[in-house]
Amino acid sequence: MELKATKLTIEDGVGLITLNRPERMNAWTGRMHTEYRHCLSELDADDAVGVIVVTGAGRGFCVGGDAQALSGHVEKGGYDPGTPAALAMPGYGVDERFDASFAYQFGLSKPILAAMNGSAAGVGLALACFTDLRFAAAGAKFTTAHGKLNLPAEYGLSWLLPRMLGLTRANELLLSSRVFTAQEALDLGLVNEVHPADEVLPRTLAYAHNLMKTVSPNALRQTRWQIYRDLQQDVAAAVRASESLLDEMMREPDYAEGVKAFLDKRPPRWGGSR
Repeated sequence: MELKATKLTIEDGVGLITLNRPERMNAWTGRMHTEYRHCLSELDADDAVGVIVVTGAGRGFCVGGDAQALSGHVEKGGYDPGTPAALAMPGYGVDERFDASFAYQFGLSKPILAAMNGSAAGVGLALACFTDLRFAAAGAKFTTAHGKLNLPAEYGLSWLLPRMLGLTRANELLLSSRVFTAQEALDLGLVNEVHPADEVLPRTLAYAHNLMKTVSPNALRQTRWQIYRDLQQDVAAAVRASESLLDEMMREPDYAEGVKAFLDKRPPRWGGSR
């Protein structure tokens, strides 16, 4: 696929997707959505990639739906995603509860981190919230945005934010659609770290590389799936699933390597498939 609204690069095992409409603060379009799914699918299938990072070009991360697209919905009298009938299906098939827009990120076989280099709103905020970890630029502004456009909470934010922040804090952000800063997002627990804007991407990439060095590929994969499945099932089911995985994963070569590296006091040399 020819990439016009995104960029895709791979360096030292980290796949980097850049939302690439800097003149529009990376506002979301059907073309960008189509390319984003394609890029995720390519990286998830690439054995040379261990972690995926998504960021924005220029000063913004993604300021939500493009204004022209929003106007187009009005003219058409309803929602038009602007995407082709056939889309890439990254993360689909792992668990049917993940098989929906942006929730498919839960089904990826590799961690996905957001380097939020600037403002995020609406669908841009949803995209970031469905990543595993978020690193934000100091001074960046965020908003759920939907209420001021007579829209519902977008893409599952009404499910996700109460689980991330607690009901009281999530309700305030969802009902008011107000703007909040990166520092407040850190205080609320929505982002993991805040850094100067020019340091966000390097810090996120460094974190990604450290993950690959210290944690085995299958432990990263299975732990992600455990987390997102366990959000939707009872504790007994979570315990039983973990016991089954424990028995299975202790038979893998990377378990023996992890034990040996620990005893030898050296970095592990993972050999498992990504």
